[in-house]
Amino acid sequence: MYLPRAWMPAALALLSLIGTGSGAIAATESPKPTAPRISATYADLADLAEASPLVLRAKITKVAELDPKRVSNVRKGWARIYVEAVTTNLLTGPAAVGEALRYLADVPRDAKGKVPKLKKVDVLLFARHVEGRAGELQLVAPDAQLLWDAATEARLRTVLSEIYAPDAPRHISGVREAIFVPGNLVGEGETQIFLSTTDDEPAAITVLHQPGLPVTWALSWSEVVESAGRAPAHDTLNWYRLACFLPPALPSGADVSATLADRAQAEADYQKVIADLGPCFRNRI
Repeated sequence: MYLPRAWMPAALALLSLIGTGSGAIAATESPKPTAPRISATYADLADLAEASPLVLRAKITKVAELDPKRVSNVRKGWARIYVEAVTTNLLTGPAAVGEALRYLADVPRDAKGKVPKLKKVDVLLFARHVEGRAGELQLVAPDAQLLWDAATEARLRTVLSEIYAPDAPRHISGVREAIFVPGNLVGEGETQIFLSTTDDEPAAITVLHQPGLPVTWALSWSEVVESAGRAPAHDTLNWYRLACFLPPALPSGADVSATLADRAQAEADYQKVIADLGPCFRNRI
């Protein structure tokens, strides 16, 4: 069933916005939707949360599919829907979000190729207000509507608390320079990897070699190079900044170590950092 005629004006207004965007938990559970559930990883949630002025939980009250002939840029096996919902809980953003909401979203079709049943289902929305249109939202990505469950909201709250913390780690844009400096003893030395950041503030990784001890590394967000710290734990914002944005190898010319052997050690130390961080898993396409 396609969009009822009475809903068409609001849907068409929202349709013009698609693609232009880059509290306590309620005790009741949502009805089980027929849509496939995409398990959001830490990186998925961080990607969406950092792009969103507004993050909230809402309950869907009406859904209608837009005619596929009238929409574009919808991935194969997905449908674009017009949604009406009510705010359940505001996680971040302006307090004056309003209760009644309208927006467009892309959702995966079910096994039979149909739009999933989403009425009365709770969702998490990553969005921005549409200026001059009360109650209308623009999702920051067509798929920035996630099916709600308590575990996902708990993970999301952790992500948001890290992002909005006063000492939140800055964005990494690349590797500026790496250098290995041998120590005075056999097996002793230190690789310093200086990172580029989007705000041009300092950030560095120090890889420490000590005779008879495992190689360790630490991350520093200040002018003081940290050599006694620990690598960031997985699924934290520090981890996300590195694992999801560092290049897989040192850029050409970044290694300024004095000798070929020292350069090889700097590259090996960088690869240890990459291996310890592990892959940045994302389930959103």
